[in-house]
Amino acid sequence: MDKFKLPRLEKKKLRKQMWFYPADEKGNSLVAFPHKYKEDYDAMNQGIVQDIFGRKTPEEKEKRRKAHEKLDEEIYVSDDELRQYVDDIFAKAYRNSSYNILLEAKNHSKAKIGYFNFVNSYQKHLTEESFGNICCISVDYAKQLLKTPRSKNKKHKRHNC
Repeated sequence: MDKFKLPRLEKKKLRKQMWFYPADEKGNSLVAFPHKYKEDYDAMNQGIVQDIFGRKTPEEKEKRRKAHEKLDEEIYVSDDELRQYVDDIFAKAYRNSSYNILLEAKNHSKAKIGYFNFVNSYQKHLTEESFGNICCISVDYAKQLLKTPRSKNKKHKRHNC
C-alpha cells in the first residue's frame, strides 16, 4: 500500500486549518485531517469536508456583522441590575470579580464595549440559551481592555548633576 503524500506547502497549508465533516442530526461533527489521510483529502476535494473558518458568503458576513452591531449597542443598566445579571450567570466564586470588572469597564472609555457586550448578551440570553457563554467571554474581553500595555523597552534617563 502506497503512503499518502502531498506537496510540502499544500500539506502545511491544510494543517493550519480546521476541517470538519457535516453535522449529524444531533449537531455533532467529525474532525478531518486532509493533510494526513487520503479519505479526508478526497472528501475535501469533493466538498464534503469543509474548513470551519473558511470563506463565508456575503450574506453570512452581513448577518454576522449585524449580530456584532447588536451586541455593541449602548445600553446602560443600574448597578443593582448589573449585580442581578452577574449573579444569574456566574458561579459564586466568580461573581465579585466579574461584577467589579464590569463596573470598572462601565466607566472606562476603551472597555465600555465589553460592558455593552455583557448587557446585550445577557438580555439575549433570556430568550436564547446560547448567549450564556458570550456573557462570560465579554467579561474576559472587558478585563483585557482594562489592562494597560507596558512597554518593555522604556529607557530610564539618567540625570547628570
